[in-house]
Amino acid sequence: MTRVLAINASPRKYGNTYKLLRVAVEASRRFGASVELLHLYDYSIQPCIGCVSDAQLSCRYPCLVDNDDCNKILDKIVKSDALIISTPIYWYGPSGHLKNLIDRMTSLENMIFVSGRSLLEGKVSGFIAVGADSGNIMTISYLMVVMNSMGAIVPPWALVYYLGRGDALENGESVLDAANLGFLVTRAAQGAHPSELRYNPLLLEELGGEKLVSTIYSEVSALYQQELVKRKSIFGPT
Repeated sequence: MTRVLAINASPRKYGNTYKLLRVAVEASRRFGASVELLHLYDYSIQPCIGCVSDAQLSCRYPCLVDNDDCNKILDKIVKSDALIISTPIYWYGPSGHLKNLIDRMTSLENMIFVSGRSLLEGKVSGFIAVGADSGNIMTISYLMVVMNSMGAIVPPWALVYYLGRGDALENGESVLDAANLGFLVTRAAQGAHPSELRYNPLLLEELGGEKLVSTIYSEVSALYQQELVKRKSIFGPT
């Protein structure tokens, strides 16, 4: 079975970044993938310390920095066939925690020089960026360039974005794009020919339409209640 790793790179597990990712996950599962949804901020990820600049062959998998959780995530990436990365937009780019992970993923890419092959080579990737203001295309462009430079495949329609302070699930275009992203990333990972990777304008209805959106709202509400106490301890009552 095709294995997809879906990464929520937002500290707000209940926010728009998660909501659109959850739509993509539903589509991916519907088309035969086994999906693990990972909340990145549940893991400790230390910054890269630049081993590759001291001695290129020292940068390898598992990463030599082993006092955090990063190798646990790298293990999941190595075992996956595809990645769906969803991030909030922080000053025209991805969240800092995701950037730490990307830098540490150099240990996977640099295996080219250790064993002859990047461990990201041939994996399919898709991207979601969500923000209140701007920077969506800069964020997605950055992620696309990095992943492709590490050896990953970026299929057609592999980008989704939502800008605004409202609810992303009320934006039909973004929700439909997210569904197609999950579908197309999965089909590409399953080996579909590029000519088969076509955007489906009716996909959301096929996934359940309003029923799917309602299910996600219920999940988000539960996540919000779980996180509320933790977040109130940081900034007080809302």
